[in-house]
This record gives sequence, structure tokens and C-alpha cells, in this order.
Amino acid sequence: MTEKNSTISTQKQPQNKNYDAIIIGSGAGGLACAICLAREGKKVLVLEQHDVPGGWCHSFYLNGHRFTPGVHYVGRLAEGQTTNDLYRGLGIANDLVFFRMNPDGYEHVKIGDHQFDYPDNFDELIHRLSEQFPEEEKNISKYLKLTRTVSRELYSIPYFKGFWQKLIMPYKTKYFGKYALFSLSRVIGWHIKNPLLKKILNIQCGDHGVAPNKVPFLLHSAVMYHYIHGAYYPMGGGGALIKSMTKVIKKYEGEIRTSTAVNKILLEGDKRKKAVGVVLDNDEKIYAKYIISNADVGITYNQLIGKENLSKRLNRKLEKTTYSCTSIMLFLTVDMDLRKHGVDSGNIWLMPDRGPNDFYEEIFADRIDEGDAFEGMFISCTTLKDPSSYDGKHHTIEAITFVDYKTFEKFDQKNQERSQEYLRLKERLTQKMVNGIDRAVPGIKKHIVHKELGTPLTNEYYINSTKGNVYGTEKSMMHIGPFAFRAKSEIENLYLCGSSVLSHGVAGASHSGVDTAARILGCTSDELKKPQEDQHIRLYEAEDSSAYPDWLKKKIASKQSKRKKASVEAAN
Repeated sequence: MTEKNSTISTQKQPQNKNYDAIIIGSGAGGLACAICLAREGKKVLVLEQHDVPGGWCHSFYLNGHRFTPGVHYVGRLAEGQTTNDLYRGLGIANDLVFFRMNPDGYEHVKIGDHQFDYPDNFDELIHRLSEQFPEEEKNISKYLKLTRTVSRELYSIPYFKGFWQKLIMPYKTKYFGKYALFSLSRVIGWHIKNPLLKKILNIQCGDHGVAPNKVPFLLHSAVMYHYIHGAYYPMGGGGALIKSMTKVIKKYEGEIRTSTAVNKILLEGDKRKKAVGVVLDNDEKIYAKYIISNADVGITYNQLIGKENLSKRLNRKLEKTTYSCTSIMLFLTVDMDLRKHGVDSGNIWLMPDRGPNDFYEEIFADRIDEGDAFEGMFISCTTLKDPSSYDGKHHTIEAITFVDYKTFEKFDQKNQERSQEYLRLKERLTQKMVNGIDRAVPGIKKHIVHKELGTPLTNEYYINSTKGNVYGTEKSMMHIGPFAFRAKSEIENLYLCGSSVLSHGVAGASHSGVDTAARILGCTSDELKKPQEDQHIRLYEAEDSSAYPDWLKKKIASKQSKRKKASVEAAN
């Protein structure tokens, strides 16, 4: 896995070493925060340890084919929905194009020999499940309507303003309050009896990497609701999102320095600590009134601040903090007509037909070497999600499975070449991933043009996350909502944003950045993300090109023409 050929680069040397705000890390949350501060006239500097900005959202190229490790779909993008409003409010909407994934099956669930396709229509989902499980028809309707109700109540909470509205909030969010402390397993068990149906309804637990018996019912409901009116993929991959955000930051004279790692956060004061700047790896010191960390909380507090500078209470919280699982990801290029083999723009969830929590328990049982194929995988074909990236012959696939970091801990030797033992392990895991994909798409292994595996150590190196975690803190009951880490830290002028603060995912991290900026600016996040009238996202169908505008048709034709021309030249 290499990002050296990324098309995004915004490195700029600062001329003045005093800033209003320094943001550590350039993930979606950090960049959203930078946009909000910069356009309010703040002098902003974003520091990124990798050679391109974006964190999990960045894109990179392998043999000319683009991959994005952390963006697989985005929801609530239709006009008037929250993510659409967010991007319009940030002023990046005009630069964004999204393709709606297969509305008849944006999630393809394969559990053992059983299959089910998630439509992006609430009533159709109820109908389809009821047809397959007629004995559960009433229970299905009751359960899914409950997930919709609590999700709507969750989304409504920020809009309760003033004394009287807050007074009636408990009544208006009574279902949210009633189910707030229960796990998904508990609530689904009250409504659904069929074991297979439970597994189908649990499948999106992969979007937060937590087993059904640990994930909060409210969080899982919110994820389901996030996609129920359409799942989308950005044209240009996650890198297009980052490019649009860095463009706005530069428009407001914000600065971004890549390949610039922060060694520690500068503090002053004895009892009451105050953040005043940062020290880079090259010992350069840069000062600012506000320091915002988009790094995860473990990196921020344990490394950049130091435990000795934290209160006993915060140290206790950090000691009890569990981080989300880590992953291995296979980046695959194939010369196979995937549509003829039943693959489309929808995601494929491959899971074993066992107990609902077994897969997640096996992850942490460190059984990575067992079997010849991974049974639980997420498979995504980005060239079908983004038709403009398809060259007419080669498809790109990103396949992910969760693993236990303990397997890789012994190989975590900083600044040293990877050992032969590690490289042999990568080879075995790559083959297991390929075998798993071949079960979902029979015959694909014969059409592999290029493959590259990213491991938890890859995550650490490029993303700088604690133990290579993919979602920040574990998204269990004790790490979300009132138990999550706060945007405003106990250290004066030090703030946090990102997946461990408000919510995870591309949209959740971005909302977190806006929320943190609002706290610094003394306003509401609604004011900062109020949709701009002249900003509009362009949405097209990944499965239907008939309504594509001429510019998009020409872009697709040009991509395929260039590949054909290159093939002819290579043959000669």
C-alpha cells in the first residue's frame, strides 16, 4: 500500500509562526473545523504527518488505479437531508458529485447460503423481509418502525432550543430515552425470534465494528436510518471530498502542511494547564491561541500531552478506554466483467451462518491463522460505485475484515524494515482474503491483475491511530453520547474533534469538526453549517447512465479511450 502517487497535495510553508488555531491531523473532522474557523477570519494551520491530507478519507493509486481506505458509502445526501446540508454549509457542495448506489440492493447480505438485499426504501425493506419471514411480519414492522422513531428523535435533539422546547424534550424523545441504555441484542431479542432474520438485521454492525450484544441499539438504529433513503459514493473517491475541503481552506487563507508530524503539544502553567502551541518532530515550535487535535484520544492525551499533565480523573478514563477493532484491507485490481458475475454498486457483506456475536468474539480470540478463507468480509467494488473511474476493462475492489491487533503487536518495530516473518504473514492473509472474495464472486482469483494488503501496522503508519483502530474509541455503550470524550478538554484552549468525540464515519467526523469550531467561536453548529443558497451537490445513479450530463459521459469515454490507447501502445 502506497500513497506516493496521490493527486492531492497542499503542502505550504507558513510564513508566520503565530496562529489563531493549529489543527493536528487532516481527517474529515479536522478539515471541517479548519473551514469553519478560517472563514470566520481565524488564521488556521493544519498539520498532517502523512504526505497527503485526508486521514482515512484520502485516496491513493496503485498501478494507476485509485483506492480509498475509509470511504465506502455516505448517507442522507438527498436535498434537505443532514449530510447534504452539511456539505452545502461548508461551501464544498458545488465541487462534489455523488453516485447513488443500487437502490434495490445497496447492501447485499450473504450469510452462509442465505442471501438478502437491502433496498434504500423503508416500506420496501419491511415488505421484502416480511415476504422472506412471513411468520415475523408484525414483529418486523414493529421493530423497524421503532428504529426509525428513535433515529428521528436522536436527530431532533440538537434542534430543541430555548427553555420551553427543552422542557418538553423528554416527552418528544421518549422512545430515545426508553431504549438509550439497551444493546442491539437486547432490543432485537424483544421483537424478533428467527435467528437468521436477527443476523440480517444485525449485518450493519460492521459499520461500527462492535458485536450486537455490545453495540447500543440507538447507534445501530441511527446507522440504519442514515442509509435508508439512499447510499452514495463520491466521484473521485474520498480524495474528492478532501480536495474540496482543502480548496475552501486555502480560499480563506488557511494553511496545510503535510509530512509534518507533531511531537508534542506545548503547555504552560502549573496546576491549570494551558495549550499554547506544538513542537514538531524536527523540534520546530509553532504557537497558537487554540490547539485542536483530530488525532484519536489515545494519541492526543497519552502521547502529545503526556499522562503526567492530565488529571487523575482523565487518566482513569483513559485507562478504561477501549479502542475500536482494527482491520486488514485488500486492494484488488481485476480484469473481469464483474457485472456479468452478479456484482453491482451495492456493498457485499459476507458472514458465517453462526451465532450473532460469534464472528466478533472470534476476532478477539486471535484465530487469524485458522481456515483457508476469511468467512466474514466487507467487499466493495469502487469502479461500479463510481462509473467515471472504470476504464472499460479493470475493476477495483476494496475488501475488509476485522482482526485483533495482538497478532501484529510483535511486528510493531518503529522505523525498522518489516521482518520476513511479518511479510510471510501478509502473504498468508492476502491469500485468505482472496479465497474469501472468491467465495462471494466465484472465479475472481483467476482475474487478479494486482493485489496489495494493508494491515493494522499500515493503519498505524499512515493514519497514526492507536493500535491501528478504524473507528476511534470502541462504539459500545461506555464510549458514546454522554460517555464519549468531550470536544473541550480539561486543558485550557485544547479541543478535540473526530470519531471519538461526536460520532464516527465520514459524516459523523465532519459534524464533529463543525461542533468543535462552534465551541471555539461561541456560536451554534447550526449557524456554521447553514446551507448556502448557491451550493448544490450533483447526484446521479450508479446503475443508470441514461440521465448523465454530457460532461460526465465524456469523462467516462475519455477514461476508457485512454486505457485502450495505452494498451495499443504497449502491444506495439
